[in-house]
Amino acid sequence: MSATPLVEPIAAATAISRYSANPVLQASDIPYDASLIFNAGVAKYQGQYVMLFRNDACPGNEAGWIDWREGRREHPPRFETSMGFATSKDGIKWDVAAKPCWKIADDEVLRVYDPRITILEGVAYVCFAMDTKHGVRGGVARTEDFSRFDILSLSTPDNRNMVLFPEKVGGKYMRLERPFPVYSRGRDRFDLWSGASPDLRYWGDHELVLGVEHVPFANDKIGPGAPPVRTSRGWLTTFHSVWRDPAINLRGWEKTWHKRYDAGIMLLDLENPSRVIGMFKEPLLTPVTPYERNGFRNDVIFPGGMILEDSGEVKIYYGAADTVEALATAHVDDLVALCTEAR
Repeated sequence: MSATPLVEPIAAATAISRYSANPVLQASDIPYDASLIFNAGVAKYQGQYVMLFRNDACPGNEAGWIDWREGRREHPPRFETSMGFATSKDGIKWDVAAKPCWKIADDEVLRVYDPRITILEGVAYVCFAMDTKHGVRGGVARTEDFSRFDILSLSTPDNRNMVLFPEKVGGKYMRLERPFPVYSRGRDRFDLWSGASPDLRYWGDHELVLGVEHVPFANDKIGPGAPPVRTSRGWLTTFHSVWRDPAINLRGWEKTWHKRYDAGIMLLDLENPSRVIGMFKEPLLTPVTPYERNGFRNDVIFPGGMILEDSGEVKIYYGAADTVEALATAHVDDLVALCTEAR
């Protein structure tokens, strides 16, 4: 099914290029039940690339969501969410482990999903979202082998999209996060915040980093994307943004879908990461390709991994249409220039 743009196509940044053989990971690459492979965390760890990906599977009927969208199924499909693990030598071709590496479901927890990986002091940490019967919680876990995850902290509801900085700032651990103030705001209007911790367990000193009103291509909500990387000019970090147009129905698995998700990029102050010192005023990536425009949710780009190579190349991994995982590349100097040049 073709999608209709919410607005006239946005001129995406010329500094970034999509990998020509995208997607880099999809359901057909997974050796167990898999339907939707997206919103992965990616990092370099112990001499190789590592990926944690979200898998929403319809066991025995991987195309169930398509049948529902196309009207061939009366009831929506039942998804089972897990996280899968993959490794790569080049960050492009991935070897997927034989079974999911992390799945939680009990009387209170419904699922864990949307992982983000940060290598901090030589240790792998994973930020994740956790759906519970009493709200969405954001968490931080530690892992050495991506088979055991020790949860260090969980937020109160409702919070998610957390990412850790790869080093301490001012003697404290730092993270970006996106709370859900529905009651006080009366609708979707979610902004990007920071938090600090002495030990990765207890978090406070929260500050507003970026509001929806500061992003010209957002009118609904924004939040963190991939964990930041250090540059000489500041912390370079992606964020996700949402533009809502109720007059347009993009469909997808839902009967009505009025949102476009873009990826943005900004620079944060090295000594005070709560302060934005530069931001590209247009989307870094906006949905234009078929794998970004058509899927479980149409017109969605969601960045979750960013790796700065020694050569200066930046690899940005992103979920596309909530269905596949894709890759784009740019040079770090070009990305910094987008954030700092007057526009």
